[in-house]
Amino acid sequence: MTVTTDPARETLLDAILPHVAFDGWSEAAFRAAARDAEMELREARAVAPRGAVDLASDFHRRGDRQMAEALRAERLDDMRFRNKVARALRVRLDVAGDREAVRRASALFALPVHAAEGARLIWGTADAVWEALGDPSDDINWYTKRATLSGVWTSVVLYWMGDDSVDQQATDAFIDRRIEDVMRIEKMKARVNGNPILRPFVKPFEHLGGMVRPPARMPPVDLPGHWSTGE
Repeated sequence: MTVTTDPARETLLDAILPHVAFDGWSEAAFRAAARDAEMELREARAVAPRGAVDLASDFHRRGDRQMAEALRAERLDDMRFRNKVARALRVRLDVAGDREAVRRASALFALPVHAAEGARLIWGTADAVWEALGDPSDDINWYTKRATLSGVWTSVVLYWMGDDSVDQQATDAFIDRRIEDVMRIEKMKARVNGNPILRPFVKPFEHLGGMVRPPARMPPVDLPGHWSTGE
């Protein structure tokens, strides 16, 4: 997953984080970030037209990028796949760093006006995990894997925000339980597919699912006049 970042927005993001714990991802925090970054407010508005909302989205995407970079540096080849997914989720929580910033962002994207973007960010995290783990899916499984992991990630974040156990051990155990639940579903699907009685009923749906393709990836663009929202 290739994302072009704007250095000016990165500067604003770094500047707003100390204010988020007190003011949330708000207009007051955005103005304080512009002041701390020594930017005129109108310049900051040109960089982040939606103010703190843009920076909250950038904060989430930065975590996805940091997770992918961290996973590339680890040796995961000998791990079972469920353990790879669990490790990816733990790394994603680790790079999130500031729990209060995550808590405030969760509250922001729970608002109806921002809920659609919040859903896209969660999907983006699930996509980043599967991409980092080398998911080869090119049919409907591309969507079902990300949809399932989006649900897992949402519940993990909610649990983690309230976890006061030592080194978040309770969150680690929760991740393992959630992934085990998913694996039970996969085992059930395998049993259905292997059942000679049910197989004739399942096969048409498999054929239809095989016709579904993931969205085309846009290649990196580095040309004059190119504009990207970073999504």
